[in-house]
Amino acid sequence: MGLGAEIRHKIAKRAAMEIRDGMLVNLGIGIPSLVPDHLPAGHFIMFHAENGIVGMGKSPDEGEEDAHLCNAGGYPVTIREGASYCDSTTAFGMIRKGLVDVTILGALQVSENGDLANWIVPGKRVPGMGGAMDLAAKAKKVIVLMNHQDKHGISKLVKSCTLPLTAKRCVHMVITEMGVFSVMPGGLLLTDQFSPYTIEEIKVSTEAEFEISESLTIYGE
Repeated sequence: MGLGAEIRHKIAKRAAMEIRDGMLVNLGIGIPSLVPDHLPAGHFIMFHAENGIVGMGKSPDEGEEDAHLCNAGGYPVTIREGASYCDSTTAFGMIRKGLVDVTILGALQVSENGDLANWIVPGKRVPGMGGAMDLAAKAKKVIVLMNHQDKHGISKLVKSCTLPLTAKRCVHMVITEMGVFSVMPGGLLLTDQFSPYTIEEIKVSTEAEFEISESLTIYGE
């Protein structure tokens, strides 16, 4: 079951708190694309797209889209002052050289130890992996934004991924509608609890084992 717009923006707003001025940040499609809408005016964060844009801005207002300006997923974007264009080879070179500070991606599954599966469901047609493998392996920090469960009510935070992996042990943080999980050496740590969900509801909805932070933050009340 999909998430409503308010909840999607709530997740994106929390992810925006992980970004600092001066960072080069890559955004996946879906909820990650909403992150720029929750940054303060005057920020100096450069958003990177694999198709060759450095310096994407907020989502364009309806009717203000530029048909010649889109991100790697084909969705319309704006650019900010200081933005630049390059070919996709150079854009991927930035990723593979480790210059991307943070990548914020969607996922199909994330395991307890940070394995990521986000590019294919066997038997389903997809256009390809895109830049996910490179980003997951080379970005300095990997943050996943996703539904806590799939449309069948099955946890997407799992003990071990059953779908084909994008990369192993690459995820640092997962943000769902229920809370924020940091991937630690010993497994998952719940650091933020999103209201109105209770700890018991989060446990029941999560296949993966997780610990609860002693400094747990109740967020979004």
